[in-house]
Amino acid sequence: MLRSRCVFLCALTVLVALAPLASAQGLPKAAPKSVGLSQDRLDRITAVMQKHVDDGLLAGAVALVAREGKVAYFECVGMQDREKKVEMSPGTIFRIASMSKAITSVAAMMLYEEGKFQLKDPVSKFIPEFGDVKVLAAAGDASAQNGLVPAKRPITIRHLLTHTSGLTYQWDSRVGAKYAEAGITHGLIQDEDLLVDDMKKLAHIPLVHQPGEAFTYSLSTDVLGRVVEVASGMPFDEFLRKRIFEPLKMNDTGFRLPEGKVSRLAAVYTPDLSGGLKRLPDGVIGEGSMKATVTYPYEGTHNYRSGGGGLCSTVPDYARFIQMMLNGGELDGVRLLSRKTVEMMTTDQGNNFGLGFGITQNLREGELTSVGAYRWGGYWYTTFFIDPSENMIGVCMAQISPSGKATLNDQFEALAHQAIVD
Repeated sequence: MLRSRCVFLCALTVLVALAPLASAQGLPKAAPKSVGLSQDRLDRITAVMQKHVDDGLLAGAVALVAREGKVAYFECVGMQDREKKVEMSPGTIFRIASMSKAITSVAAMMLYEEGKFQLKDPVSKFIPEFGDVKVLAAAGDASAQNGLVPAKRPITIRHLLTHTSGLTYQWDSRVGAKYAEAGITHGLIQDEDLLVDDMKKLAHIPLVHQPGEAFTYSLSTDVLGRVVEVASGMPFDEFLRKRIFEPLKMNDTGFRLPEGKVSRLAAVYTPDLSGGLKRLPDGVIGEGSMKATVTYPYEGTHNYRSGGGGLCSTVPDYARFIQMMLNGGELDGVRLLSRKTVEMMTTDQGNNFGLGFGITQNLREGELTSVGAYRWGGYWYTTFFIDPSENMIGVCMAQISPSGKATLNDQFEALAHQAIVD
């Protein structure tokens, strides 16, 4: 009964989207067969989501698959908040963490198209403190002073977009303690500092490798958010709202939730010792370098707008964003990027990574997708994919940390692709 009510709500929302004036609710709906998908095979996604709920691996999840610009699958399973007895719904809001990176990368490339910078430009052009960065020296480097050497080249905008800047995250064993000492956070906890404050401090912490010489997943996208601020002359959150969210009608996407939307934010759970789930508390969780809270989207002072991890969104909102990417930078008559820019962003720049997206270069054993498909996910258990070859997108969101035995994210893209029958 619970599942049927959730499915009904999702179906109702997608039907509303058929109305010409209701595009803000999502993408248009189509029968699976009309876009070359099998309903029976799409139902396997629901079965896997339901089994995760039944087995106590997830409290609930919401998933969407669209092909040819039309939603063929959109279902909700389980609970948004078990303790409050709130079911997952089309309007459930999720903390999307690193799925923020794709949005920030698009924001930067919009400014690139406007001639605000070139990808080869040094970051110090926008954040002067990055003009004299130091790098951790390799073992035995006789030129090192206090274990550091000068950077061979400046960090560029391209390095930020490709995570080759030499920056890292707080959990890095080499410099993580210095991040903590400086009060550098990651967007998943309340932080009174503004981007301008933390980015200045970050510039004085050693890089873990020379810029451009390795891939290290990092706060590079947070730095990119500050570049967007300087280059546009607008606060980062305001730029995203005015230039991306409002034009794309992503009405439930942002860093901070107004009071009226807090009740729609999904609770976060964690595996317990009995093999089930327990709700994460509202206070600070974690130890050492990876401290976080679940209340950062609405509680306390939180000025730090993390382009790498701070956004919240819904499945329909994020589907509109990635459909824009699949369309070559345009949705419903609104163009954010040129087709050529999207092509550049989704072409491997090395390390199977483009400009803000992970790229499939070769199909590994057991991987059911397409060469050229691109994707990313988030810390709180959210994921998306975009497959240009099949003209298909997918978004799946839940809220759990750590993921424990949950495999839904790992299976979702394959489950969507096995439904292709045309």
